[in-house]
Amino acid sequence: MMGAHMHPPIILSAVPMGLSMPAWENDDLDEVAMHLSEGVEQLSNAGADFFICPDNTAHIVLEKIIFRLPLPGLHIADVVCNEIVSNGWNKVGLLGTNWTMNGRVYAHALKSRGLEKIIPDERTRHFINKAIFDELCMSIFNPETIKGFISAIEALKNKGADCVILGCTEIPLIITEDNSPLPVLDSTRLLAKHAVRIATGDQPLLKRGWIK
Repeated sequence: MMGAHMHPPIILSAVPMGLSMPAWENDDLDEVAMHLSEGVEQLSNAGADFFICPDNTAHIVLEKIIFRLPLPGLHIADVVCNEIVSNGWNKVGLLGTNWTMNGRVYAHALKSRGLEKIIPDERTRHFINKAIFDELCMSIFNPETIKGFISAIEALKNKGADCVILGCTEIPLIITEDNSPLPVLDSTRLLAKHAVRIATGDQPLLKRGWIK
């Protein structure tokens, strides 16, 4: 889009997930908000025009604090759901952490577009959540775990899903179009691609809130 070796300037803030994990586990979303706010404030102080967060689960909290943040943000679920609509899919499988699969972020984004959310059964959700934190986040790629994810997607397909959202940054490390029984929506890469469009376009940005 911009020519060889060119891309929009990028400012990266990576507040360690380990700082907020105890708060997630204790349902202390105010403390989680503190760490997320710190990251966005660092970006703002460094001159960023807007922010993206590739962590799907974090959007549970970002939705609550977006108008308190110093920068506008691009919502990962909006980007993914717009892609689903453009492909004409209606029934959508969702994989991610327990917070993402059971939470309101994708439930709301899908419902507002007339789309149906389908998630794995409780046993499979527990397996996926444990695999994300105990294996994938630790760069452990067990062949049996990969088979388990493929089986989970196959079960979503059998429930009528047209596609599957890879709603966690780590899932695309083991699941791709090549081994998935359903078309995949890689939330991380879709967010990145749309961020490039925003950064290279002429759309005026609000001072706060979600970019539409």
